[in-house]
Amino acid sequence: MFGLGAGEIIVIVLIILLLFGGRKLPEVMRGLGQGLREFKKATSDATGEIKKAVDEAPTEASKPEPPTDEQS
Repeated sequence: MFGLGAGEIIVIVLIILLLFGGRKLPEVMRGLGQGLREFKKATSDATGEIKKAVDEAPTEASKPEPPTDEQS
Protein backbone atom coordinates (compact mmCIF):
# COMPACT_ATOMS: atom_id res chain seq x y z
CA MET A 1 0.00 0.00 0.00
CA PHE A 2 1.85 3.08 -1.32
CA GLY A 3 5.16 1.44 -0.42
CA LEU A 4 4.47 1.73 3.31
CA GLY A 5 5.33 -1.02 5.72
CA ALA A 6 3.47 -2.02 8.85
CA GLY A 7 5.72 0.13 11.05
CA GLU A 8 5.07 3.30 9.05
CA ILE A 9 1.32 2.70 9.07
CA ILE A 10 1.32 2.24 12.85
CA VAL A 11 3.27 5.50 13.31
CA ILE A 12 0.81 7.36 11.07
CA VAL A 13 -2.18 5.97 13.00
CA LEU A 14 -0.60 6.99 16.32
CA ILE A 15 0.03 10.53 15.06
CA ILE A 16 -3.58 10.78 13.88
CA LEU A 17 -4.78 9.56 17.29
CA LEU A 18 -2.66 12.20 19.01
CA LEU A 19 -3.90 14.97 16.74
CA PHE A 20 -7.61 14.19 16.80
CA GLY A 21 -8.08 12.15 19.94
CA GLY A 22 -10.05 8.96 20.40
CA ARG A 23 -13.46 10.66 20.49
CA LYS A 24 -13.03 12.74 17.37
CA LEU A 25 -11.47 9.97 15.26
CA PRO A 26 -14.75 8.16 14.34
CA GLU A 27 -16.23 11.44 13.10
CA VAL A 28 -13.14 12.16 11.01
CA MET A 29 -13.19 8.68 9.48
CA ARG A 30 -16.94 8.91 8.80
CA GLY A 31 -16.43 12.20 6.96
CA LEU A 32 -13.54 10.74 5.00
CA GLY A 33 -15.67 7.75 4.00
CA GLN A 34 -18.53 9.96 2.85
CA GLY A 35 -16.14 12.11 0.84
CA LEU A 36 -14.66 9.06 -0.87
CA ARG A 37 -18.12 7.69 -1.59
CA GLU A 38 -19.20 10.98 -3.21
CA PHE A 39 -15.98 11.12 -5.24
CA LYS A 40 -16.52 7.58 -6.56
CA LYS A 41 -20.13 8.40 -7.45
CA ALA A 42 -19.12 11.58 -9.27
CA THR A 43 -16.40 9.83 -11.27
CA SER A 44 -18.71 6.97 -12.25
CA ASP A 45 -21.42 9.46 -13.28
CA ALA A 46 -18.93 11.42 -15.39
CA THR A 47 -17.64 8.24 -17.00
CA GLY A 48 -21.20 7.16 -17.77
CA GLU A 49 -21.99 10.52 -19.36
CA ILE A 50 -18.88 10.35 -21.53
CA LYS A 51 -19.68 6.80 -22.67
CA LYS A 52 -23.26 7.83 -23.40
CA ALA A 53 -22.11 10.80 -25.48
CA VAL A 54 -19.66 8.64 -27.43
CA ASP A 55 -22.30 6.00 -28.11
CA GLU A 56 -24.80 8.60 -29.32
CA ALA A 57 -22.32 10.47 -31.54
CA PRO A 58 -23.20 10.18 -35.22
CA THR A 59 -20.80 8.18 -37.36
CA GLU A 60 -19.43 9.28 -40.74
CA ALA A 61 -21.72 6.88 -42.61
CA SER A 62 -24.92 8.17 -41.00
CA LYS A 63 -24.26 11.90 -41.57
CA PRO A 64 -26.68 13.47 -44.05
CA GLU A 65 -25.31 14.74 -47.35
CA PRO A 66 -25.12 18.53 -47.64
CA PRO A 67 -27.69 20.04 -50.03
CA THR A 68 -26.51 20.86 -53.56
CA ASP A 69 -27.24 24.13 -55.35
CA GLU A 70 -29.07 22.82 -58.44
CA GLN A 71 -31.74 25.50 -58.51
CA SER A 72 -30.68 26.99 -61.93
